[in-house]
Amino acid sequence: MKPATRVRVLIVLAFFLLLEALCRTDVINNMTMIPPSQMLVALWKMAWSGRLWKEFVSSIRNVAISFALAVLFGTFIGALLHQMPRIRRVFDPLLASYYSVPFFALYPLFVVIFGLNDWPLILLGLVFSIVAVIVSTLNGIDRIPRVLLRTAMSFRMKRGSTLSLIILPAIMPQLFTGVKLALAYSFIGVLAGEFILASTGIGHGISFAYDSFDNEIMYGLIAFTLILVTLMNMGLLSLERYFLKGRTR
Repeated sequence: MKPATRVRVLIVLAFFLLLEALCRTDVINNMTMIPPSQMLVALWKMAWSGRLWKEFVSSIRNVAISFALAVLFGTFIGALLHQMPRIRRVFDPLLASYYSVPFFALYPLFVVIFGLNDWPLILLGLVFSIVAVIVSTLNGIDRIPRVLLRTAMSFRMKRGSTLSLIILPAIMPQLFTGVKLALAYSFIGVLAGEFILASTGIGHGISFAYDSFDNEIMYGLIAFTLILVTLMNMGLLSLERYFLKGRTR
């Protein structure tokens, strides 16, 4: 384990041990928050009963679809806007202020248009995450050294070769920043939508437990979401390091 990773792990463990002590000594009331160990016990009970799997499958499917669409269309739209400077100048202020819009207000409209199914949740995750990928793609393409593009032109490289051998490796750091943000925003969009109106999913489970004053279930699902997102981000970070090593070579 690298020293930086070891430090991060120790900081997280210290935080959870402190939180455990505060909850056990009633500094933090158990009606407000339960100890982390109790969250893990509740999480284990839900996993053993099969309830966790039902909530997990519903949410992770919608998050995966919205995340994949955000990465695919966000990268395409970002590259397209870069090729059209005049249109980009029109959209730049809109992209800068995009996240000030309360997108969750659109969820009832999505329900009216698409019905009470998974698509309103997927679209909510998509509209919340796609701009992060668009902006990261634009920033990455803006930072490509001109000499690389001129070299491609001098070798008369085709567009496909230029894209795969020069553009994508050059924008990889910025692109992965957008991808990691899109993953977090997809989770936020989908789970927040499940809070509003859904019959299954992690967000629905947390909301139902909150209304029922069931702290064990609520914090168990919150702990599960935190662990899941952390593991997925670690996976993306490992993938980013792998591609960046190839880019360096």
